Amino acid sequence: MKRRKWLCLVLLVCMFAECRFAVHAETEEKDKDVTLAPYFFIQDGDPSVDSFPLKGTEVETNINGTIAETYVTQTYENEGERPLSASYVFPASTKVSVHGMTMQIGDQKITAVIKEKEEAKADFEEAKTEGKSASLLEEKRSNVFTMDVANIMPGDTVSIELHYTELLETSEGTCQFVFPTVVGPRYGGGMDEAEAEEGSWIESPYLPEGVSPDSAYDITVSLSTGVPISDLVCKTHETDVEWKKNSEARITLKDAEDFAGDRDYILEYQMTGEEVGSGLILYEGEEENYFLLTVQPPKRYEPDEILPREYLFVLDVSGSMNGYPLDTAKGLIRNMVGGLRSTDCFNLFLFSDIVSEMSLESVEATEDNMQCALDLIDQQEGGGGTELALALKDALQTPAKKGVSRNVVVITDGYIWDEDEVFELIKDTSGGETSFFSFGIGSSVNRSLMEGIAGAGMGEAFVVTEEEEAEATAERFRTYIEAPLLTDIQVSFDGFDAYEVGPSNLPTLFAQKPVVLLGKWRGEPEGSIYVRGKTGAEDYEERVQVSDAVPSEDKEAIRYLWARKKVEELTSYGFASVDDQTKEEITTIGLSHSMLTPYTSFVAVLDTVRNPQGESAEVDQPSPLPRGVSGLSVGGYLVGTEPEEAMLFGMMVLILAAGLLNRRKRKRSL
Repeated sequence: MKRRKWLCLVLLVCMFAECRFAVHAETEEKDKDVTLAPYFFIQDGDPSVDSFPLKGTEVETNINGTIAETYVTQTYENEGERPLSASYVFPASTKVSVHGMTMQIGDQKITAVIKEKEEAKADFEEAKTEGKSASLLEEKRSNVFTMDVANIMPGDTVSIELHYTELLETSEGTCQFVFPTVVGPRYGGGMDEAEAEEGSWIESPYLPEGVSPDSAYDITVSLSTGVPISDLVCKTHETDVEWKKNSEARITLKDAEDFAGDRDYILEYQMTGEEVGSGLILYEGEEENYFLLTVQPPKRYEPDEILPREYLFVLDVSGSMNGYPLDTAKGLIRNMVGGLRSTDCFNLFLFSDIVSEMSLESVEATEDNMQCALDLIDQQEGGGGTELALALKDALQTPAKKGVSRNVVVITDGYIWDEDEVFELIKDTSGGETSFFSFGIGSSVNRSLMEGIAGAGMGEAFVVTEEEEAEATAERFRTYIEAPLLTDIQVSFDGFDAYEVGPSNLPTLFAQKPVVLLGKWRGEPEGSIYVRGKTGAEDYEERVQVSDAVPSEDKEAIRYLWARKKVEELTSYGFASVDDQTKEEITTIGLSHSMLTPYTSFVAVLDTVRNPQGESAEVDQPSPLPRGVSGLSVGGYLVGTEPEEAMLFGMMVLILAAGLLNRRKRKRSL
């Protein structure tokens, strides 16, 4: 009888474990926890006859000062026996303006044209049905695009080339060029039916953790600055540098064959000389003229008195953070918390599928409280989904302290689907009383989310790729937040007919970054531009003489940079609240500038009917996980990550073990 009772208890424990997995599987299916990656996928195909592998990726980037022009060519081949139609998802920098696309099949080259999104899609579907080879490029996020190709015949080699321009960011005198190579898996919990249909692009297979595809990357950067380059480094990859002179260099990968495309390529350089400072570039176009103004900020001031601050640390402990990303995040928090002053207060929020908090309200930055926070994060292993919006809501419900500056610090890899919800929440909350800072952790973070959090929350965005960077990054954060460079920034024009200038609202300048303005101008290039603000208690003013700049016809890149900045401002980092009038304005900008936007797409159609039957296969082809990202990020859960369930399970195991031990003791006594 006793044996039966213990058998029942064992079965109960097992049933609990099975139930836990079953519940999560059901939840996973219900919430459609889907993922995203760059790949060509072909649904319902036969692996023995259908194959459309990536043969290689070639990247050619020309950087002139801080303006980068990039050509990306990716080559695929239909190695199967049937016609194929495929979809391709790929990443890009958050600031790029895509203004050109071509597709080459054999010796036939197709140049894409820009059209309104629905019209372009209709043209593509018609061509697909008629058996014509075609391609369609769409923007899904500011840094995520999709490409559809139709009627790729057996033996076809397909080369797709994209042409885009971007303005590189400068911070603390360092310029940074980032080329993303892979899109990390996205958590899409809680999507409704409409969202799931719009977000179908995020469903994709991944190779097992640590497995790389058989394709090569070749990245070449030609750098020209006009002034001497004092420092040039690529921490993410081994490179060869060929110097033409002290202001020009050609950077190539040491071994393109070993580069699997599983992490961001990050190149940093510094320029020296008194010539590096404020500057104005004028472009004369056929119909409109554009300008780019860069104003270097003043030196950082040291405030006599630093106001008390409240820090709400929001830490991602989901499955994608398991391992190296979470270890890096722990180091970052450890340095941040350890650097708090006695007048500061803080709280810690941990989120995956659920949100847990250290305290019901922020606590003083005492040694005991700081140690409690460190002990709490050291217990985390990483697992489950990524409910960032829920975590932010919980954090912001913490009672605010009177006379204390509130700062929310988000630490995550950013692998979520619904960025819009996060941006809307921040915009509704910030109002000048709360600043939001983001820290992207990992080799291929979602920079769109990181920059969007900082932009919507009037703060700064940071990226930490290695654990060794945690201490230095934490120190930069403390410097930024305690000593802003320039506040109350205003721009005015005297005798220079400028219009449609952006950004319209300039936030407090925390980092050592220049003030950058893009706009249009009419008439003669004369007059002055004034940038005014406050540095500490002192007034600041920078005057730029327009006549010192010589108008040029070969600076067309500024035209695309203006269009990208204008669309970015109109969308306010997300598309959820865009009304019909704004959609029409964005569409007009895209069509007039031949530029990809959320509402304009590139489409290319080959007139020749190559597949008379009009039928083509569609099969899946996996892509690599970003380096350092756990396989737990792909729709998986780590056992024991939910505290309540882990505690209950542990208690039951302890009860069982104690009972068995007691039973053995009683046996021995008999």
